[in-house]
Amino acid sequence: QVRLVESGGGSVQAGGSLRLSCVASGYTGTSNAMGWFRQAPGKEREGVACFYAISGDPYYADSVKGRFTISQDRAKNTLYLQMNSLKPEDTAIYYCAAGGWFLRAPTYNYWGQGTQVTVSS
Repeated sequence: QVRLVESGGGSVQAGGSLRLSCVASGYTGTSNAMGWFRQAPGKEREGVACFYAISGDPYYADSVKGRFTISQDRAKNTLYLQMNSLKPEDTAIYYCAAGGWFLRAPTYNYWGQGTQVTVSS
């Protein structure tokens, strides 16, 4: 019943920016978090950023602090990830997720299909 649809991925050169969007439908959770995760070839899925609407508090992986910003538009049921100063190591499939805790992927109940982000050097 819950559907998460990501968009905004693409290919950019190092130092460039992208803005990812995640439109959530059918999701009524308020106390849990929505977040962004990524998975690169040969690596495990890792948490990038998450957001608790009830508190307005964002949390970031150390690798993206100062470069990425997570935000939410409650009226549009949309989660955003503004990615600046992109690095080649940011290359991955980025997934939107909902219903979890912090940056712990196994706790999230709902996932989008993913959007590819490729950063070239």
